[in-house]
Amino acid sequence: MAEDKKNVQSEEDIITLEFDDGEDVECEIMGIFDYDGSEYIALIPLDDSDDVYIYGYREVGEDAFEIVDILDDDLFEKVVGEFEAIMAESE
Repeated sequence: MAEDKKNVQSEEDIITLEFDDGEDVECEIMGIFDYDGSEYIALIPLDDSDDVYIYGYREVGEDAFEIVDILDDDLFEKVVGEFEAIMAESE
């Protein structure tokens, strides 16, 4: 499930998620994809885990974007399903 809202700092294809509990997690941007007319982002934490974080993605300027939690459980499951289908096609 998506985490609490985060602040994002961007450095090329690596961003740092700053969680509300004070934990920072560096992530590589795996990709941005579309589902049902909205954009989403897939992030891989650089902590040697097999986790993938999926968030809503919104451009807020020429060189800026924000990520947002997917709060609706049904929508989150559908977005994850779309991500998994994209990954299966690329294999």
